[in-house]
Amino acid sequence: MRKRLIKLLSTLCVTMMAGGLLVGCGGNSSSTSSDSKSTSSSEKVTLTFGSHQSGLPTSGVVQELAKQFESETGVKIDFQISPDAQWRDLLKVKLDSGEAPDIFCADADPLNLVTRVNPEKYVQDVSSEEWVKRLDPNVLPSISYNSKVYGITFPGKKMYFYVYNKEIFDKLGLKVPTNYAEFKAVCQKIKDSGVIPVYEGTQNGWHQVLPLFETGAMYQQKHPDLYSKLNKNEVDLDSVPELQTIIKELKEFADLGFYGDNYLSNSVENAKEAMAKGKAAMFIAESAWRNEVKADFPDFDTNKLGIFVMPWGDNQAIGVNPASNAYFINKNGKHVEEAKKFFDFLAKPENLQKRLDGQPGLSELCWPEVKSKYSKEDQAYIDSMQKGMVMQAGVKYIDSQWMDVGKDLEAMYTGSSTPEQVLQTIMNRRKEQAQLQKDPDWNK
Repeated sequence: MRKRLIKLLSTLCVTMMAGGLLVGCGGNSSSTSSDSKSTSSSEKVTLTFGSHQSGLPTSGVVQELAKQFESETGVKIDFQISPDAQWRDLLKVKLDSGEAPDIFCADADPLNLVTRVNPEKYVQDVSSEEWVKRLDPNVLPSISYNSKVYGITFPGKKMYFYVYNKEIFDKLGLKVPTNYAEFKAVCQKIKDSGVIPVYEGTQNGWHQVLPLFETGAMYQQKHPDLYSKLNKNEVDLDSVPELQTIIKELKEFADLGFYGDNYLSNSVENAKEAMAKGKAAMFIAESAWRNEVKADFPDFDTNKLGIFVMPWGDNQAIGVNPASNAYFINKNGKHVEEAKKFFDFLAKPENLQKRLDGQPGLSELCWPEVKSKYSKEDQAYIDSMQKGMVMQAGVKYIDSQWMDVGKDLEAMYTGSSTPEQVLQTIMNRRKEQAQLQKDPDWNK
């Protein structure tokens, strides 16, 4: 009986081969190869989408758009989200091992794109896609390499401010500070009233670093051609005394209790509750972050919240970051064509509008066809201030050590390090990273 069954199966294989239907029976066909970059429409496709927490809006709008895409195309998106502090290293490991997701999110800027995702080796070129022409030209350098576009991005330029509680300020007779001395005096009065002056989300690692490098516009004002000189290794960061000053001021704020007693356990996610319930008076965020507070606390009147420029080091300029996180397609994945269709879907005008409307913390998109959400008051304030590029977007080997600098500041807060040691460590890392990259200006 067994011999008859084997003979029958062998006959069946021969018959199928004769009919051009080589399926199974130990045979391989190019149409079913595991190396195929696209999948037959008859097969159900799931695209894996890897990201860090900050890479996707907390509102879930991208996941909602993905469900709509699935209903229209049958292609499912499987989101795989990792902690912010782990993602950069994890993504590199996944790319190098050939285990990267079909789509992955990464922080993008002109200086660090190659070291983060090595686009020519790992990322699908999307230069010829229709939507590329509709992007703000200012963001293209952040997602391009060697004249080719490799990613898609959505947030408009980033500008961080202190979001503050006007009601608390008015009650205490306080005015918006315009220099560090005024800032310090304001915080002391707020602390004396029983309210935490500044909520700092130290647990996230990246947030406490913002005062150092978002004030890059001020550094440039005081030191002409600074970014160029730093990038050519003609000067180092110790030639910017304002940077050392700000590190010392951060330490002073911690020692004076202006962040509260348990600030080392604070997370950015809990800042909304602290501000909405009046437990804290200020928090560094983008202007539209107030909408996130409203989304979580519908009864809170966001008109109580205003914005002002971070006055660390007497800064009075707005730091502008043209870069943001971007999405990239794994060119070595099995579903490149489906991933490109998802990008096409996200770039449709109606879906761009859905994204802006569905992401409370976003003020604008880098798609000129979609109108920004800045209020008249905010726009007038922003227009009245001087602006300049943030340091991490203009100086090499700054952004790549961002999370490490966050740990350096924590060590300083706990007394394990000094402000001078923090700056020296940042400088040492720049040198190490430049040498690892074989940067000619560091290897003369």
